[in-house]
Amino acid sequence: MVRIPIFTSLTETISKEINIRTHSVSPRKPESLAVIITTYNNPAWLEKVLWGYSVQNYSQTPVQIIVADDGSTNTTRLLIEKYRQHFPWDLVHLWHPDHGFQKTRILNRAIVAAKADYLIFTDHDCIPRNDFLALHFEHAETGYFLSGSYVKLSKILSHQLTQEDIVAGHAFNKEWLKSQGFRLHSTLPKLTANKRLAMFLNWITTTDATWNGHCSSCWRNDALAINGFNESMGYGGEDREFGERLSNLGIKAKQLRYSFPCLHLDHARPYAIPESIAKNKTIRKETRQSGQIETAYGIKQMLEEKKNDGYVENFCVHPSICFSLRDGLLRRAG
Repeated sequence: MVRIPIFTSLTETISKEINIRTHSVSPRKPESLAVIITTYNNPAWLEKVLWGYSVQNYSQTPVQIIVADDGSTNTTRLLIEKYRQHFPWDLVHLWHPDHGFQKTRILNRAIVAAKADYLIFTDHDCIPRNDFLALHFEHAETGYFLSGSYVKLSKILSHQLTQEDIVAGHAFNKEWLKSQGFRLHSTLPKLTANKRLAMFLNWITTTDATWNGHCSSCWRNDALAINGFNESMGYGGEDREFGERLSNLGIKAKQLRYSFPCLHLDHARPYAIPESIAKNKTIRKETRQSGQIETAYGIKQMLEEKKNDGYVENFCVHPSICFSLRDGLLRRAG
């Protein structure tokens, strides 16, 4: 009698289950991608992130990279201009003046400005692996948003990363990270290049799939359907609230924390104000309990506020190129 090892049988069963859950997808795929990168006065980290996007193995659709700038100084504009001419993708700098933490407002303006039907949201401190765009495209599915994750680097390693480390992919190699003194070994499985193993880990994780501002994506129409981000929210859960309203709309979260993690560069958070975090917790609780879909402080209100302006001084791709917003469309001012 031939005995089949229990582990082999279990592995085959799980593999079949994963195939059912991950490959019975809608035939609809994005026609174009827009990556929205929020930033504020950290050009050194933003440059490392741009290095990551400059070497993406992706050719399926047009790509637009939107740097959504919450009021940085001129140094950030000069950095983007330096890369724009030779960057492989359409690189846009969307800027408004610095009036404190207004990440949700600049995100809404980026959603309006995006030319793509599928949006990927991330931050200036999250370096993508070279298959980042391809995997978002592969897993995009009608009725879902994608929930990714990050591997957090130390302050020393964040500063030490060079362009060669990122472009050559060393920074995403587990053994290389260990050789550089990386200590959080429990997070290293997120960097697996084995797709089947990644999907298995996604399937068994007990971590909830949530909207994570550093690595999540959705259809642009879904973002518009919930009226974008809640502009009354400061720092602390404002991204999660966006995802909670997507869920209220009926959009499901797809757990992909092991499929396309970013490398998270260390930084301080002086904007993490306890009062703001407490206020946001109250807003999120109301969103969940009420089933609210549209925020009352989102894209529609922003467009209504600006629709009669011939020139919108605080809505610029950089300080010298600004746009008006009329009838929900962007028009060059002047």
